[in-house]
Order: sequence, then C-alpha cells, then structure tokens
Amino acid sequence: MEPTVYIIDDDQSFRTAIGRLLSASGYRVTLYESGNQFLEQLPGNEAGCILLDLDLPGLSGLELQDRLLEKAPLLPIVYLSGRGNIRASVLAMKAGAEDFLEKPAPASVLLEAIDRALAQYERRRLEHERVDTLNALVAALTPREAEVFALVVRGHLNKQIAYTLGTSERTVKAHRHRVMEKLGARSLAEVVSIAERTGILDHHA
Repeated sequence: MEPTVYIIDDDQSFRTAIGRLLSASGYRVTLYESGNQFLEQLPGNEAGCILLDLDLPGLSGLELQDRLLEKAPLLPIVYLSGRGNIRASVLAMKAGAEDFLEKPAPASVLLEAIDRALAQYERRRLEHERVDTLNALVAALTPREAEVFALVVRGHLNKQIAYTLGTSERTVKAHRHRVMEKLGARSLAEVVSIAERTGILDHHA
C-alpha cells in the first residue's frame, strides 16, 4: 500500500490546497483539522508521515508531537508554520521532527521534505523490526544466560562473573559462548550493541 501523508491543519482552504497538491503528486492523503481529531482516528501501522501545523487550536503542534512519541513513534513529522518562530522550530527539531518549513513552502521544497520523511519512516520501521527480533532472542535466553549477558555487557570479566554468580570460570565461558551464539553476535561490541538497542544497557552506562 502507498504511504499516506497525514495533513493536520486548522485552515481548511490551506489543508485542501495542500491535499490536492500532494494527491496530484501521487501521494495518498488524509486531512485532519486538529491534533485531537488525529489522535481519535489514529492510523494503524500504515507507512506515512505527518504534515503538521505548529499553531493548532486545542493541542498545539508541539504537544501533539509529544503525544505521538508514544502513540505513533514511527511516523516522522514535517512542520508547517505560518510564522517565523525560531524557538518553536528548535524545540520541534530537538524533539525529533524531521523538518520545519514556513508557510507557504514552495511545492518543490514541500515534496522533497515529504520524500525525506517517508525515507525516514522506512528506516525507523526496519530498525523497529530489528529491535523486535533482538528482543525475542534476548527473551529466549535461560535465566542464568540472561544474568551472564547482563554482566558481560557491563564490562565484567569472566572471573568477576564467576565470583558474582558463585560458579566456575569454565561455566561462565560456556554460558557466554551460548549467549553469543543465541544472539547471533560475533564480538563483544555486537553483544553490547544488542544490549543497548533492547534497553538492557543504557547508552550512557
């Protein structure tokens, strides 16, 4: 199915005009007049991106962006703002917005931004699937393997792990080998990367 551009803007004539432009350019388009309406009719797992007005009645664009981090984290956001609000654009980009355009954005600029956002969606989707796969592999570890895994990624040596778990170094080595085998990891760096991506190890730990 073609990706969808979700246009959220309270200016009906602008919303309709952008919708027509994007439809004519080959995109599927869905229109919303507010952030609340979008949340009520939240799309499923369809590919797409959001074209979001900064100044909306009810939930502001930034407030909606904050809600969507949890409810639709894969959908990239391209902001359209009617005023040159530098502070808001900085906040939006820091919070993960894909782009910030001023109205009226030239059609070519808008289409390029949407194409970049859709490419970003695809990257996020692939990473999301990869993390799901890694989570399943980690969940398949035995309780003892999970303990060894948690200690290995925090930089503990086999000798220290054996002492902590009250077992022999030889047993720890065997567990460590099985952990790497089950996770499909070829090096300690890969094991640490898996721990970070699955949330077992904080990136700053």
